[in-house]
Amino acid sequence: MGKIAEVIINSSARQVGRVFHYIIPDNMMNRIKIGQLVSVPFGKSNKETKGFVMGIIENSEFADLKSIKNILVEESLFKEELIELAFSMSSKYMCSISECLRIMLPPLGRLETKEVLKDLLKYKDPLANNDIVRTAAFEPNKFQKQAIEEITALINKGRPAEVLIHGVTGSGKTEVYLQLISRALDQGKQAIALVPEISLTPQMIQRFVGRFGQEVAILHSRLSDGERSNQWYKIKQGMVKVVVGARSAIFAPFEKLGLIIIDEEHEHTYKSEKTPKYHAREVALKRCEFENCVLVLGSATPSVETYHKALDGKIDFIELPERANSNKLPNVEIVDMRRELEAGNKSIFSRSLYKAIKENLEYSNQTILFLNKRGYSSFILCRNCGYVPRCRYCNISLTYHLHGNRLVCHYCGYTRANYKTCPSCSSEYIRHFGVGTQKLEEEVNKYFPDASVLRMDLDTTSRKNSHEQILKKFRDENVNILIGTQMIAKGHDFPNVTLVGVISADLMLNMEDFRSTEKTFQLLTQVAGRAGRAKKEGKVVIQTYEVDNFSILTAKDHDYVKFYNQEIILRKELNYPPFCDIVSVLVTGEDEVKVKEVSGEVESTIRRELNGYEDGLLILNAVPAPISRIKNRFRWRIIIKCSMNDELREKLNVMFQQESKRVEKWCNIGVDVNPLSML
Repeated sequence: MGKIAEVIINSSARQVGRVFHYIIPDNMMNRIKIGQLVSVPFGKSNKETKGFVMGIIENSEFADLKSIKNILVEESLFKEELIELAFSMSSKYMCSISECLRIMLPPLGRLETKEVLKDLLKYKDPLANNDIVRTAAFEPNKFQKQAIEEITALINKGRPAEVLIHGVTGSGKTEVYLQLISRALDQGKQAIALVPEISLTPQMIQRFVGRFGQEVAILHSRLSDGERSNQWYKIKQGMVKVVVGARSAIFAPFEKLGLIIIDEEHEHTYKSEKTPKYHAREVALKRCEFENCVLVLGSATPSVETYHKALDGKIDFIELPERANSNKLPNVEIVDMRRELEAGNKSIFSRSLYKAIKENLEYSNQTILFLNKRGYSSFILCRNCGYVPRCRYCNISLTYHLHGNRLVCHYCGYTRANYKTCPSCSSEYIRHFGVGTQKLEEEVNKYFPDASVLRMDLDTTSRKNSHEQILKKFRDENVNILIGTQMIAKGHDFPNVTLVGVISADLMLNMEDFRSTEKTFQLLTQVAGRAGRAKKEGKVVIQTYEVDNFSILTAKDHDYVKFYNQEIILRKELNYPPFCDIVSVLVTGEDEVKVKEVSGEVESTIRRELNGYEDGLLILNAVPAPISRIKNRFRWRIIIKCSMNDELREKLNVMFQQESKRVEKWCNIGVDVNPLSML
C-alpha cells in the first residue's frame, strides 16, 4: 500500500465530520498536497463526493481503503495553520470541520474544475477603477504615539498578544491602526483589518487604499462571486499585504500574517448567526496563537467581556482619552417624551430637537437622525378589536412599509398587501402604530420642507454600492439631514455634522436579552460620537421615556467606566458572561408537537449526561424561544450555564452529535456557544 490521504468530506452532517482515509493512487503520488480539493468515492454507493486533503500519512489502521478518484484543484487551498484553525473551530462551535473549511474559501463553484487558480484573476477586481488619492501619515498626538510604540514593540517580539485600545469617539483609532500596519509591513509581515458594518467598508477602503495603494484587498459579503474570488486569489498569491473587510475577512489566506485589527470590537455583527456560529474576535485570537501575531481590539464602548479581561490583566490595555483634534465631546441633552405629551406635543420631534434642527438648517450644518427601526411603522392594530397582523410563517408582527402599501416580516421576508379593513372584525379602524425610518423621513419632509434628506437603512441599501453612494452624497453635496438605523451609528466621520438626534432610545431596552442595556449604551454613545468631530461644537438630543435608566444616563456623560461598573455588578449577581459561559440549544422543526417532544428528550439527555459534572452548572427547562416560530419552523430552547473547558466541550459535542442523528428525521438541533442574541 502506498501513502494515505486524510480527507474531510465536504458535508455539513456531523456524523461524517471526521477524517477518512483514502489510498493515493500511483499517478497522483507526486501531485497530492495538503489543502487540495479532491473527489473520492463515499458511502455504500461509492458516490463521487468532494473532500479536502487534511494530511498525508504512511499507514492506516483501517482495512479495505478506497482510492482518491480525482484532484479537482491542483493548488493547495489551505495552509496548515488554517486547517488547524478549522479543527479548533469545529470543536469550539460544535459543527462539522467541512463547514469551517468552506467559509474560508470563495464560492466553491469557482473551484470545482481543474482550472488553474490564477484564472480567478479574470473576474472583476472591485478596486480596479478606484480613484482614491494617496495620503501621508498624520503626526500622532501623545496618546496615539504611546499606543503605536507599545503595540509595535509587541509586533517586534513575534509572539501572540492581545491588546484593547479603549478610545473615545474621535480619538483617532484609525490613524493608530494605519501606522501599526505600516510598521508590520516594514517587517515583511501582512495585516488584516476588520470592520463591523458593510456601510463602513467604503470609508475604510478610502483610508487604507489612500495610505497603502495597490497593497490592499477587500473581502465582504456585498462583493460578487467573481470579485470575492479575485480578491481571495490575490491574497493567497501574496500580491497584496493588507486586507480590509467584514467578519469573514478573518480567514484571508496570508502566509506571513503579523497583525489583526478588529475595529468596534463590541459589535454583534462579528458573531455569525449561521453555522459555524463563530465570533470573529475569538477566531482572530486563535489564529494569532497559531501564527504568532498581534490582535488589536479597538472601541469607544468595549464589550463587557473584553473590558473585564483588560482590567484582570489578561490582555494589554491602552487608553486614548481625548479626541485626536482636542475637540470636546458633544453636549448631550436627554428629553423626557412623557413631559412632551403632557405639554401637548404629539410630534415625533421634541421641542428641543425641533429647535436644534431648525438652527442647524439656518447655519448650513448637517444633522443625523437615528432610529433603529426601519419601515414606516412598527405594527398595524385594529382599534376596535385589538387585532395585530402577524407573519404566517413567524411568530412576529408584520411591519408596515409605505412603499407599495405592504406589510413585511423582517425575519423571513414574507410580504402582503396592507388590510383595508380588519380581517377579524371587519372594522375600518385599522391603523399603523409606532415609528420607523420611512415614517420619520415623511415627518422630516413635513416639518422641514426645504431640507434635503437622505435615508440609510436596509431598504435603501439593498443594491450594490448603495452604502457608498448614500454616504458620498451626504458628504459631497452637504445634504442637510441623514436618517438611518444602526448602520449610521458608528465609525463615520462627517466634519459638518454638528447635531445628532436619537428619536427613541428605548427600543433596545425592552428586548428579552441580558445584553439590552449594554447594546443601548453602545449605540447611544457611538451615534452621539458622530457630532462635532471637526472644529464646530456638537450637540446630541436623546428622546426617551426612560430618563432614569443608567445606560442612557451614562451615555449622556460619555462615561463608559461608570456604565461598566454598574453593569458588571448585575452580571455577577445574575451569573451572566463574563462570569459564566452560555450554551443555547435550539430545537426547530415544522411539527410543533414533535419539536416540543424532542426538546424534552434533549433536555433529559443533557441532565443525565451532565449530572454531577460541576458546581455552578445550571440547566434551564426546555421552553419556547422568545420568537417561537420563524420561516414556519417552531423553535424551542434549552439554556445551559457553565464554565466551559475542553472536557465539557467534548462531552457536549459527542452528545449533540448523537442527538442530532437520532432526531434528524423530525427536527434540527442547533448549538450556539455564548450567543449575542437570546431571541
